[in-house]
Amino acid sequence: MTDYRKVAIDDLPNAPNPTREKKEVDEAVGATEFGFNVFRAEPGEQLPWGYHRHPEHEELFYVVTGRIVVETPERDYTVGAGEAFFVPPGHLNLARAVGDETAEVIAVGAPKGADGATIEEECPACGEVTDRTSDVATEGEETVYVLSCAQCGAETGRLRA
Repeated sequence: MTDYRKVAIDDLPNAPNPTREKKEVDEAVGATEFGFNVFRAEPGEQLPWGYHRHPEHEELFYVVTGRIVVETPERDYTVGAGEAFFVPPGHLNLARAVGDETAEVIAVGAPKGADGATIEEECPACGEVTDRTSDVATEGEETVYVLSCAQCGAETGRLRA
């Protein structure tokens, strides 16, 4: 018996997120040491959930097509097709698709077991810069992640597949 696995990205289910598509390749193949996601984002869509940091997890964005802007506390970085952007552990960032075409982005991170993210955004309800909590809900046959302010509990967003 072999542990090799092959998947077709387009056949994978779409994970709830703020982009057109998020394919969790690492989950599909059973990868345990690194995260590997493929995003397809229309101009203006952000990836992933918000302005965030991974305390013990490094992240790399590789842009296959289109362009993204990665916002950081120091400055914004434009990353185009054929370019990669590295985010060290603990560093804040938010990526957003820009331009006129769909951005296809591969996001890789490690170690996988330390990929928990802390969102640090201002809550529109209470004005505090806080993390978000998430709950999974079902609306009809659709799975929805409901994001809420960790400080006041106000709903701040809903992510759908």
